[in-house]
Amino acid sequence: MKILSIRPDPGGGSVVARFDVQMDGMRLFNLSLKRTGAGLRVFAPSAFGSAAVTFTPEISAALIALALGEIAQNDSIAA
Repeated sequence: MKILSIRPDPGGGSVVARFDVQMDGMRLFNLSLKRTGAGLRVFAPSAFGSAAVTFTPEISAALIALALGEIAQNDSIAA
């Protein structure tokens, strides 16, 4: 699993960042890392009013850790 691109959202809303990831022979684009009442969650874009992709808890946790690590790395480079 690898982050291809990440775009932090400094707007202060629920979206922490949007990112693209490559995993197991597929690429997923415009995933959202969001703050929710239940903590951080990853959401894929919707299609025709419903989720196009959902993630198991294990994959979701790995995506969150990967995105947070990439954000922290980018923050330390910018400093």
